[in-house]
Amino acid sequence: MLDLSPAEWTAVELSLRIALVATAFALPFGIAVGWLLARKQFWGKTLLDGLVYLPLVLPPVVTGYLLLISFGRKGPIGAFLADHFGIVLSFRWTGAALSCGVMGFPLMVRPIRLALEAIDRRLEDAAGTLGASPLLVFLTVTLPLALPGVIAGAVLCFARALGEFGATITFVSNIPGETQTISAAIYTFLQIPGGEAAAGRLVLVALAIALAALIASEWFARRAGMRFQGE
Repeated sequence: MLDLSPAEWTAVELSLRIALVATAFALPFGIAVGWLLARKQFWGKTLLDGLVYLPLVLPPVVTGYLLLISFGRKGPIGAFLADHFGIVLSFRWTGAALSCGVMGFPLMVRPIRLALEAIDRRLEDAAGTLGASPLLVFLTVTLPLALPGVIAGAVLCFARALGEFGATITFVSNIPGETQTISAAIYTFLQIPGGEAAAGRLVLVALAIALAALIASEWFARRAGMRFQGE
């Protein structure tokens, strides 16, 4: 059992909270965008496709800067949220969740889109002919069949959020107890003489969490596949 200090435990707990919140809030948008890209043809689809995957090719610091000028207290979106709803994202853990969700979003959309494209459309058509509305067809046929892809996308987003560093530290800084995630804490410890041991412990924790998430994802995906294939 690793003997983590209170500061290290705080970084681990904060990272888990941020990654879970980022994944939970990104998931509905990921399903919607994945469905849109998989099923619809419209003007600007190529542009939307490029925008979705843009965080994968942009330097994370650039993404963090764009978030800062958009969602910061003086940014157009940030000022609106602060003035009308009292929501402040910059230099808060909620802002870290936003940046992690943005960085993990492309990894979430891809498997969801592929899972939706692989579904036999005749199954949906059959449900429609039996009187089910499009929304009911999506909820009872499409989404369950795409569940392995949804699970894979959610886990990839969670893992990316757990390891996010560049965009987060640019947008919300590195504030202990507020925005200092595992990655930021490791970076901080490596700047301190004698901090290598603490950094090493956090590296082991990050490896354990990521491995557990991947194993859980594989198990849930297999269970979902067996359930809907009637095995």
